[in-house]
Amino acid sequence: MKRHIMHGGKIVDSEYKSEENEAKKKWSLMEKLLLGLTPRQYLAQAIRNPFNWILAAIFAIGIPLILGRFVFGLHWITHSSNDYPWGLILAFGLFTMVPLSASGFMLGTAVEIFGRHDFHPIERLALLNGLLGYFFAVIFLMVDLGQPWRLPYPMVVSFGTAAVLFLVAWHVATYLSVQIAEVSVSFFEWIGWPQGAKFIRKIIVGLTVAGIILSTLHQGALGALFTYAHGKLHPLWYYASFQWIYFFCSAIPAGLCMVIAVSTIVKKTMAWRCDDNFMDNLDSLTLKLAKGASLGLITYLAIKMIGVAHYNLWGYLATGWGQWYLLEMFVGVVLPIALFGYALRHNKAGLARFTAFLTIFGVALNRINTSLIAYNYKIYHEIPHWREVIVTLTIFAIYIVVYRFILYRLPILYTWKTAPQTAEETVEEPVYIHSGAEPRPVSMYREMK
Repeated sequence: MKRHIMHGGKIVDSEYKSEENEAKKKWSLMEKLLLGLTPRQYLAQAIRNPFNWILAAIFAIGIPLILGRFVFGLHWITHSSNDYPWGLILAFGLFTMVPLSASGFMLGTAVEIFGRHDFHPIERLALLNGLLGYFFAVIFLMVDLGQPWRLPYPMVVSFGTAAVLFLVAWHVATYLSVQIAEVSVSFFEWIGWPQGAKFIRKIIVGLTVAGIILSTLHQGALGALFTYAHGKLHPLWYYASFQWIYFFCSAIPAGLCMVIAVSTIVKKTMAWRCDDNFMDNLDSLTLKLAKGASLGLITYLAIKMIGVAHYNLWGYLATGWGQWYLLEMFVGVVLPIALFGYALRHNKAGLARFTAFLTIFGVALNRINTSLIAYNYKIYHEIPHWREVIVTLTIFAIYIVVYRFILYRLPILYTWKTAPQTAEETVEEPVYIHSGAEPRPVSMYREMK
């Protein structure tokens, strides 16, 4: 796309191809899907991208393995057993992807409930991250469980109201519906249906409140699942009274850092798709997100220490498992707190971005430790099957492809330009510029002048 733009090509960022001519011509759906390129141009730029070749190699190996899982059974790709009911597919796909997707309800709450419209340039990216993270967590779950056609069975046929999984299933299903509605504003703008976008904006506060309730309960319910594993999970990762709040509190910095990480990748790889409103405010927003993530990490560290003291687990810290636990806490919690503090003190957005990636690694390590490494620590250590590793990588690669496909097209990183409308129909998105420490809407400066 960079080459196309350098040669004077126009990218699709509005309803019409040209705003100068009186006879304006709209982009067709196919032209929007192809980003304004001809099929030959689109195929050529796809072939030139070396990352696409890496993805193709992953799919060539991984997709047949996924199909083989449904033909030959779960035992063909995993070492799962009654001792280890879940492996890497769920340890990464469910228990790691879900906390990294907590950005949607947090940024939505900040903007729509608390009026922090300075986060508006990055809000849609956070909502999309939440939607795709939860959606692919369900995909990972379906690959592990099998028989996806029976998905509604435990929800509407055989009610297990006393089971935590019943709660998790309903929360995920309803929250996915909420997230689809929130992200649909971008889709409605892109296809040229302003009435649909206008309707979603009218109910956005209700959707945001529903998202807060459902996501909070779901994040905690994932932790509550491990209360079933008393005696199997190592005491340093098992706190019956605190397990749910550990999962919820760690999801807060995880979600915020995931937005920082994705925005960093977007800035480096698809700057052509980002508008000035996104790019000019990104460093400031990164530091603000880092501040929220650091506060979440401090809270998480405090309650983790309370849990160790409450259950008198100090003696375990002197063992090999204790050293592994301390490494997890240092790399994933203590060091990020220190680095975030330095970055915020000296306004170093680059350091904040590096620390965000480090925090994501720490959260992922905690979830994998809890669900896989420290599970059944008295028996043996489960080593994932090589096919399971490839299947997990393949599904994550599909996640990246879908993520990139949407960011290339829908107005997530840029503002969709529409035709002139009447005053009643126009819904103007605020554009922020900087003056001092806080960005303010352009309209505010116009009024002041």
